Amino acid sequence: MSAPVALAVVDCPTGLAGNMLLAALFDLGLPEAVLHEPLAAMGLAGAYRLQLEERRSGGLRGLHLDVEACEPEPSHRLWGDLQRQIEAAPLQPDLREQVLAVFTLLAEAEAAVHGHAAEQVHFHEVGAIDALVDVVGVCAGLRHFGSPRLVCAVPPAGHGTVKTAHGTLPVPAPAVLELARRRAVPLASSADLPPAELTTPTGLALMAVLAERFGPAPALVPQAVGVGLGSRRLDRPNLLRVLLAEPLAAAQPEQPRLEALLQQQAQIDDATPEDLAFLQEQLRAAGALEVFSQPVQMKKGRPGTLVTVLVRPEQAADLRRIWWQWGSSLGVREQWQQRWELRRDQFSLTTPWGPVRIKRAVRPDGTLQCKPEMDDLMTLARRHALPPAELRRLVLTLLEQQDQP
Repeated sequence: MSAPVALAVVDCPTGLAGNMLLAALFDLGLPEAVLHEPLAAMGLAGAYRLQLEERRSGGLRGLHLDVEACEPEPSHRLWGDLQRQIEAAPLQPDLREQVLAVFTLLAEAEAAVHGHAAEQVHFHEVGAIDALVDVVGVCAGLRHFGSPRLVCAVPPAGHGTVKTAHGTLPVPAPAVLELARRRAVPLASSADLPPAELTTPTGLALMAVLAERFGPAPALVPQAVGVGLGSRRLDRPNLLRVLLAEPLAAAQPEQPRLEALLQQQAQIDDATPEDLAFLQEQLRAAGALEVFSQPVQMKKGRPGTLVTVLVRPEQAADLRRIWWQWGSSLGVREQWQQRWELRRDQFSLTTPWGPVRIKRAVRPDGTLQCKPEMDDLMTLARRHALPPAELRRLVLTLLEQQDQP
C-alpha cells in the first residue's frame, strides 16, 4: 500500500462519473492489480478489458478509461443476484461493505424511479461490467491510498436528455435526482455547459457513500494530483481531478459534516434485562456508534424492547455477527440514516488528581466545547473521595486556565 494521506479531494467541474474517478486514481499511480484482485475474487477474471490511455482535453493531459466487456452479459441478471455474488466473494470486509453500500444505494434509487422492488432492478441499471469495475476499483483504490477523508466538490447537474435502456430520459437522470434527494447531495448549475449528462448515477452513488461532505475543499497542501478525462468534447477541458493532500494545521474550523450511517434494529420480547444489557454491551464493544433501547408493545399485547444501533457501513457485518451470537431476535432490520456531527478529538489533561481525558468539539463559529470523560472522573472521585460534580468543576476550571494542546 502507498503511504497513507489524510485527505482526498475530488474536483469535478465538468462532471462526475465512475470511469473518470477510476482513471484519476490510475493517474495517481494506482496499480491495476488493486482492481483485478477483488474482481477476480468475484469470479470476473477475464470478463473485462481496461482501455487506459493518456489523452489531451482542452490542451490538458490526463488518463481516459474505457471498460470493454469480453463476454456477453447475462440478459436477466438482477440486483438480488449481484448482491449475493458480492456477499459470497472473499473480499476484505470493509471493501465488501463499501461496494455493497454503493450498489444498494444505486438499486434503491433505480427502484424508486421505476416503481418496483430493489431486488428486481435489472443488470443494465446497476450491475453492468463497467459499473462493477468502476465501483470496485474506486473503493479498492481509495483503500490503497490509505482510506483518506474524502471531500467532493458540488457536481454539475447537467441538462438536456440522455439515451438509456429505458429510452430517452431528461437530464439530470431520474436516478441522479433520486440519489441527490436521498443523501441531501447538492447539485451545481450547468447552465454554462453544453446539454449533456454530466453526473452519472454510478459516479454520484460512489461519492454519496464515500465522501464525508460536498463543497469547497479545506485549506490544504497538495501532495499528488490525478486527472481522469471524460469522453465528451466540450468548450473547455473535460476532466475530473483527485488531489491527495494534507490539511493545514491552521485551517479554519470545519463546518459540521453529514455522514451516512446504517441503523440496525430488532424488537425483542424473549430476553431478560440482563441478556439485553449484555447484548448492548457487546454491540458497543464491536464498534457501534450509538446503542439505545426503548419499550414497545408487540403482538398479542406482549411488552418488548426495541434495540437500536447506529454503525458505519464498513462495520455493519461485524455487528450482524453480534446480533446473531448474543441476541435472541430472528431478524435485524437495516436502513440508511444521516447524521450531522461536529468535528471532535480527544486529549489527556494532567491534573493534581490524575490524568483526565477530554473530549473536544469545534462549533461552526470556532468556539470549543470540552467535556471530561466520565469514566476518568469516577475513577479519580473514588480515589480522592470527591463528589464527581465537584471534580468536574475543578477540571473544567483548570482547563480554562491552560492552553489546550
